Amino acid sequence: MSISTSVLSDLLQSLPYLRPQLYFKASLTALSHAMEDQVLAATLDQPLIIASFQRERFYRQEAHRYQRLSQRSNQIYVLSAPETDFTNSSEYYEKVAFEQDDALTQEWHLVVIADNYATCLVCRESLGSIAKNRQIPDLLPSLEMDTGRRFEGIWTSERGVSIKAAQLLLDRILVYRPDLASKVEKARQRFGIGGNKAYYSNLITEYACDIDTDPFVQRLVTYLQASQYKLHKAYRSIAAQARKERLINSISTAIRRSLDPHEVLQIAAQELGQHLGASRCLIYRAQASEAQATIEHEFLTPGIVSIAGQTWELKQNPLFQAVVDHGEGVYVSDTMNDARVAKSPTLSSIVRKFAVRSWLIEPVLFQGRLLGIVELHYCTLPPHQWQQSELDLVKAIATQIGAALMQAEAYANLEELNQQLEALDRTRSNLIAITGHELRTPLSTIQVCLESLATEPDMPLELRQVMLNTALADSERMRKLVQDFLTLSNLESGRVEWHPESLTLQECVDLALSRIRARPTVEKPPAITAQIAQNLPLVRADGDWLVEVLAKLVDNACKFTPTQGQIIISADQNSNQMVEVAVIDTGRGIEPNLLEIVFDRFYQEEGALRRTAGGTGLGLAICRQIVNGWGGTIWAESNGKDQGSQFHFTIPIVQASKEESKSKVKSKK
Repeated sequence: MSISTSVLSDLLQSLPYLRPQLYFKASLTALSHAMEDQVLAATLDQPLIIASFQRERFYRQEAHRYQRLSQRSNQIYVLSAPETDFTNSSEYYEKVAFEQDDALTQEWHLVVIADNYATCLVCRESLGSIAKNRQIPDLLPSLEMDTGRRFEGIWTSERGVSIKAAQLLLDRILVYRPDLASKVEKARQRFGIGGNKAYYSNLITEYACDIDTDPFVQRLVTYLQASQYKLHKAYRSIAAQARKERLINSISTAIRRSLDPHEVLQIAAQELGQHLGASRCLIYRAQASEAQATIEHEFLTPGIVSIAGQTWELKQNPLFQAVVDHGEGVYVSDTMNDARVAKSPTLSSIVRKFAVRSWLIEPVLFQGRLLGIVELHYCTLPPHQWQQSELDLVKAIATQIGAALMQAEAYANLEELNQQLEALDRTRSNLIAITGHELRTPLSTIQVCLESLATEPDMPLELRQVMLNTALADSERMRKLVQDFLTLSNLESGRVEWHPESLTLQECVDLALSRIRARPTVEKPPAITAQIAQNLPLVRADGDWLVEVLAKLVDNACKFTPTQGQIIISADQNSNQMVEVAVIDTGRGIEPNLLEIVFDRFYQEEGALRRTAGGTGLGLAICRQIVNGWGGTIWAESNGKDQGSQFHFTIPIVQASKEESKSKVKSKK
């Protein structure tokens, strides 16, 4: 049997002068405890106490208090809707279990009537609060006890109101516990419950409270103080969280606004240092294997010594090594009393020199890879006690910094990739232009010569020979073009097999010159002179490729040097156990800003289709690949246009064995 009528509604209908007020759950808890404490503090015995707890889960939180109250009275009635083991019983006090759909499940009641005082609390939960609670799953009952739940009702010390509320609740009790009729009747007779309306009106002024209300007042004051403290604590927590969110958002905004890691890290150091009130905040890049790092970004408070630009020892730093080993931050609350600092000369020196009293080191990680370090220094007394919220904030900032560094690195890689793609595109364009020009010209010449020979059978013998020589020369030009492409491709792809051997440089120079002189040329080449130093040591290289380098460099000098000019091949030993060879000409020269790119593939100073000198622009690129192959270097020098040019390259010297060295020493003796 369930009852749909509300006790509060019935009370307001019986006493229309009452005006309900709004209460929050926290306020009702304080009032209820104060009313219960008033009973426990009173010297008089046997008051009537009626409490309705909506549901069993709320009753279970107060059950221990009602066991104490049962020592003061045998007229205690506790009502609740059962959820587990709450049933009608009379062990310590009378338990009354009502139906789940009874209106009492939406109400909160506590009535206390003694001989010399009476108080009552009759409230009903607002419909909005009930609807909100119904949205909360039963698996989360703690959320249902939220102190923000709202009630409307009456709290008063008027005896007449309290007696009327007791009558309504006793009637409800008898519906569920008719076996308590005699006990309820004793309560009615003792406290005069059940009279007419006029009787209740007279009771309002007839009785006054003459007991000590100090426990009641103390309970309210204590609760209000505790509430203010909790509210202040909540405000501080919200403010700290808001500052943390603003800090993270400012750094995130800097990351989105700029791809420059220097700007992002400087903003992070400034914001983090200010937010945590640190004396010094450092952010620098570091990898796990590095022995040292340079302090790049710093925040300082006035009067603190700067560390920016200095070198920070990492390998000898136990705190850094702990970060590397565990992948987590470490902190020292007091460097004066920390064993790690005391045992490490490096840490002790830093603490003394830079007055570090409290120290935190947090790694900047991305997918387990160490990218950098965030350090916080406190240089004042007392030592800083690190809070978990501070550690969490620094970790969150370090995560943001890691994302920024990886974003900047990815952008840099993307830029480099774009540059490579642009270079490849230029190479493709040059390849098309040069091959088109270099192949079309000789092919056209060969075609004209062959057509003339085929269509002119009466052509003079001398002219026929000219036609054949021209066709042969241009076919050789095409063969060299194709050969240069294949050679460079093999060198760049690593498909070349090197056969190093001990060589005499003079012999290689002679072979290269004889190869050049054997080629048919239209114009007389400039004078070529070899100036090889006496007693030059043997060199170690692949002979065929060494001759190829010499021939191509001399051939390149011939193209850009007039007939009346001069080409000199010189060689001498330098101080790095290498022989340095130079091909020097008095020709066109090279602008200083072009000395590096002349070794690029397809480079032609005059452009792909405006050349006065033939060639594909692959010769110097091939020379660079060959010289790099045996561990040498190649470079160009020139004073500018029409000032001639010099091409230098180095070759390793053959290292003499121990036996050979001993024999040389003996021969000198």
